[in-house]
Amino acid sequence: MVLTQLSLLNYKNFESKDLTFNSKINCFVGANGMGKTNILDAIYLLCFGKSYFNPVSSQNIRHGTDFFVVEGSFEKNEREEKIICSLKKNHKKIIKRNGKAYERFSDHIGLLPLVMISPADRDLIIEGSDTRRKFMDGVISQSDKEYLQHLLNYNKVLGQRNALLKYFAANHTFDKQTLAIYNEQLCTYGAEIFKKRTVFLEKFIPIFQEQYQAITGDKEQVDLVYESKLLQKAMPQLLEEHMERDRALQYTSVGIHKDDLGFKIAEYPIKKFGSQGQQKSYLIALKFAQFHFMKTLAKTKPLLVLDDIFDKLDEHRVAHIITLVNNENFGQLFLSDTHADRTEAVVKKIHQTYEIFKL
Repeated sequence: MVLTQLSLLNYKNFESKDLTFNSKINCFVGANGMGKTNILDAIYLLCFGKSYFNPVSSQNIRHGTDFFVVEGSFEKNEREEKIICSLKKNHKKIIKRNGKAYERFSDHIGLLPLVMISPADRDLIIEGSDTRRKFMDGVISQSDKEYLQHLLNYNKVLGQRNALLKYFAANHTFDKQTLAIYNEQLCTYGAEIFKKRTVFLEKFIPIFQEQYQAITGDKEQVDLVYESKLLQKAMPQLLEEHMERDRALQYTSVGIHKDDLGFKIAEYPIKKFGSQGQQKSYLIALKFAQFHFMKTLAKTKPLLVLDDIFDKLDEHRVAHIITLVNNENFGQLFLSDTHADRTEAVVKKIHQTYEIFKL
């Protein structure tokens, strides 16, 4: 898959920008604040319908204007896919594929696979379980429409159950039979999500471990550990046991929305026991594993987007990226850097065509 053209109108700091891309390597160089990351984010927006860095869509409209339009042309499986994402203040965002607007944004997920590697990925290590669940859900959803639908349905029912618990507390009442209706739906969707997460990790973890060893050359063992109460008890039993607690808290305290992914190095949490270098290697291995996993399932090479990556990595890790993009596994690459000379020196070592855009 290749992105051939990108047009921005009132997106973030760009009033208007038109770009035509190389089918292999595209580098955006310039000082901080010139909009390198914003271009990469616009590419992400076309693939996922949302910003990687700022999920509040209205905040991505350029100051002093009231709308943005991002347009891109992709070539996938010998077919052109023209995607337009637009937003006007106080209106709903619109995503169009080949001139036709999506009724549901979820239908767009998975069409255009992309892997983003960014300094912001450190949140996967330092933030709470929600960030790691979103990573896992995002990888699975791009290749499994049924999983995404189960997830949307689960979250909808979860919101309704939480609203009901708040209603009970506010009105000093309780109706176990009404609650049971939501419990049954949560259990149905939750069981499917739990099963698919388990199967996914069985396939994903060996790929991740292989990538980590390739990056570091070290013998230290790394692992991803699925942490879920459903590993010990079925969802109906969990909900029953936590019913009084849920009533007191006024929200649902157990379920697959509380699952986590433990990041381990030598059987210890990498957040506490991993060096900065080990943490960087861990995150890049995670994203490379995502790339290879998605490539296999999507039967096309995802776009690989590297934001400010060379400024954050030592030569060894940069060398591994070069190895990745220098073989047949690689598709189209986009990267940003503050140093034009450094970037050009790196890409010249790669036996691929490239384009450098100076901002």
